[in-house]
Amino acid sequence: MAGPRDEHHYPCESCGADLRFSPGETRLVCDHCGHVQDIPRATGRGVAHLHELDLETALRAELPEPEMEERQTLSCPNCGAQFDLEGEHHASECPFCATPVVVDTGSRRLIKPQGVIPFVLPEAQARAALGNWLGRLWFAPSGLTQYARKGRRMRGVYAPFWTFDASTRSAYAGHRGDYYYETRTVNVRVDGRTERRTQQVRKVRWHRVAGRVARAFDDVLIYAARSLPTRYTDALKPWDLSALRPYRPDYLSGFEAEGYTVELREGHYLARAEMAHVIASDVRRDIGGDEQRVDRIDTDFSDETFKHVLLPVWTAAYKYRGRSFRFVVNGQTGRVQGERPWSAWKIAFAVIAVAIILAIGAYIGQMQQG
Repeated sequence: MAGPRDEHHYPCESCGADLRFSPGETRLVCDHCGHVQDIPRATGRGVAHLHELDLETALRAELPEPEMEERQTLSCPNCGAQFDLEGEHHASECPFCATPVVVDTGSRRLIKPQGVIPFVLPEAQARAALGNWLGRLWFAPSGLTQYARKGRRMRGVYAPFWTFDASTRSAYAGHRGDYYYETRTVNVRVDGRTERRTQQVRKVRWHRVAGRVARAFDDVLIYAARSLPTRYTDALKPWDLSALRPYRPDYLSGFEAEGYTVELREGHYLARAEMAHVIASDVRRDIGGDEQRVDRIDTDFSDETFKHVLLPVWTAAYKYRGRSFRFVVNGQTGRVQGERPWSAWKIAFAVIAVAIILAIGAYIGQMQQG
């Protein structure tokens, strides 16, 4: 079976140079001669044509052979990212932390992607979004902001995600609390004298409840790698999953694709944990009242399916004065997240400025009293 580096290599029909996918369009372009080649339209209508895979079958490692593939991947020794390289490159830098990476000698048997959201933002717009985000950060080093705006190219990476669907029915038991008020007489001190006054005291009347709730979950999204912190990937949300297209390697031409390192079983566990939070909210809403105590929730899951999808992320890893800073930009919406840099000089200046303002205020106060 051909490896992904062969799959994603598309020679230009005019000059033979590599074609790349053009963000925001459905075509491949040649940077050498300008030749344009349209990506064939898939039959069906976007997400409606994407097929879900049966979860139990996959967890038993019994998926049909066409749903699997062998991939030779690059591994980053620093952040653990695994990704494919296009063309005939044998060494590169990790797009997430700029650590030098070499090609592994082995291969991994992976579940093929079922869907992809193609890049919408070109690199220039992603760089502008990053520059604007850095410019709004107080106390960020000015040099880093300028370096990021004028620095090396950003890298486009298709990040791996799992999506999970499920139908759930949950039985619960708990207590419903309703507020009521009692009037009490209390002693209070007023102008040195004791007075008796009445006041309303809120109490809670509890009674046992039990019931059932049901919910259908669609496309619960779980990041399927470990190279980016969860706070980064959460901050890139929301994703418009209605833009998912049936997977075609054409969309990956000119970009890198990160392989999943969070296996399906772990991803399913994380998805069920997210579903449990939603179900708990449904239960509290169903109990009603002013307060709720949930003693037990028993959930039955059925019709569980999943997809492996690739979502577009622009990455930048900058080394500035001996430190590395990572930034990511949602390649669909332009949302930015990254490590917040701090300028010691700016912080010190702000502290001194505040101290001076307080000292001037104190001096003026003393002069007024004098």
